[in-house]
Amino acid sequence: MNAIDALFQRLRSQGRKAFIPFIPAGDPDLAASAALIEECARRGASLVEIGFPYSDPIADGSVIQASYTRALDKGLKVDQIFAMIREVKAKEPFKSGDVPLVGMVSYSLVHHRGPEAFIKTAMEAGLAGAIVPDLPVEEAERLSLLAASHDFKLIHLVTPTTPRDRATRIAKQSTGFLYCVSVVGITGERSQIPPELMDQLRWLRTQTALPMCVGFGISKPEHVKTLREGTDGVIVGSALVRRLEKASSLSRAELVKDVGEQVAALVAALHEGI
Repeated sequence: MNAIDALFQRLRSQGRKAFIPFIPAGDPDLAASAALIEECARRGASLVEIGFPYSDPIADGSVIQASYTRALDKGLKVDQIFAMIREVKAKEPFKSGDVPLVGMVSYSLVHHRGPEAFIKTAMEAGLAGAIVPDLPVEEAERLSLLAASHDFKLIHLVTPTTPRDRATRIAKQSTGFLYCVSVVGITGERSQIPPELMDQLRWLRTQTALPMCVGFGISKPEHVKTLREGTDGVIVGSALVRRLEKASSLSRAELVKDVGEQVAALVAALHEGI
């Protein structure tokens, strides 16, 4: 069984939700990325999403794009990211699959290597699936079939502005979980969760049995408390990545501790009372 399927099966049996942090690879360097991924797991992350830096923004707000730019300016290569993931995957709790790893990657990077070669390399490195935000569902059939043949999860996104007939198609084609975008626009911290999001989540639940995880704009304990009743998990990116801006003034240990403490606070809010 794919590690993502096993994770959500386990969480559902425990009545718990998934906390999914986003860590961009290579900022401030790959050794720090590995340490941050390991710290996230130690602090209670259920699954870790690893960003593959790309030069052109897809849905990334200024915080994540700046992080990607810092990494790319140092000459970061895709094979170096896979090597870092391979090293992390060799350690627990990743080795056993208890904390799956998922890539967030532009389809340009997949296409450049070749879809089959990319999936093979990703799986060998230790990824259980990938989110490809710039691949429309209408053009995803080939990659979906390849991924399914290898039991590699291809996670699709549905947004507040996605027409319902298209959202249903996306929900049916997604595997692993459905990534539910909470707001209109790009990634980044928001002051509050849109109230209409809960209505959308209730409707989506009638369209799929897949786990549904919400991302974009989630940054505070009160956000995760609001969302835990209507979702199977929450994804936090910019609120964590913003801390990487301080990397030049902190030691690696201090940086890892700072991110880890925020992860711990959000995990505690997600599971409060459970």
